[in-house]
Amino acid sequence: MQSLKDILDRVSRGELSSVEAEKMLRLFAVDELGCLAKLDGKRELRKGVPEIILAEGKTPLDVVQICRMMLANNGRVVVSRCSLAHLEALRAMDVSAEDFLVTINETAKMVVIKKRGCLSGDMGGRVGILTAGTSDIAVAEEAKLVAQEMGCVVFSCYDVGVAGIHRLLEPLRLLIESDVDVVVVVAGREGALASVVAGLVGVPVIGVPTSNSYGFGEKGVGALMAMLQSCSLGLAVVNIDGGVAGGAVAALIANRIARFRK
Repeated sequence: MQSLKDILDRVSRGELSSVEAEKMLRLFAVDELGCLAKLDGKRELRKGVPEIILAEGKTPLDVVQICRMMLANNGRVVVSRCSLAHLEALRAMDVSAEDFLVTINETAKMVVIKKRGCLSGDMGGRVGILTAGTSDIAVAEEAKLVAQEMGCVVFSCYDVGVAGIHRLLEPLRLLIESDVDVVVVVAGREGALASVVAGLVGVPVIGVPTSNSYGFGEKGVGALMAMLQSCSLGLAVVNIDGGVAGGAVAALIANRIARFRK
């Protein structure tokens, strides 16, 4: 298969039209690692969201092998839902290969590995992230990391839920003054913060229910149902504990707006 550089060189020489090149780039999308994984390393080129390796359910060795394969053809790799064993195995990559930089977010249980010199581009999107409580921060940090890796500036304020709704006023002022394009609201229990925020701001709100609840409506079911039933228009909802999904949707919206703002 032709490399990305070969395709671009052929365009520059006039051997390929832009339409033909675009088609080839869309097909240039799958790497294989034996029978272990089919990697979508060009997902970001195709749709603006990088492939994120889910560590959960994979051995640490498998995750390291997948990361090395991704890094062979890409400048970085993002890994989510890492156990302590995954984190240790990935951290060791920083020692065993001088051309890798490993950044670990232990709160989010996520890892970003980049080749030295690889920088996340500034796409211009502005994302706000709020949590109802401190127990929701891990999921919020997932969303934050994904949005930042997609080139967004992120403004985050935590522990501002409706149990003390006065705490919300200053963070909302910050988000409005920062002219954010979208707000991600992460909340457990009854998920009320998402409805309140959606009723107060004039930008899209993405609700992320978390599994931090017990009893009736436990494990995030109550929060999910409440967000889906919200009467505040402009609120969309992702799955329980879906910080990665919430961050990706927020970044796509924000970066699209930023293109036209420029």
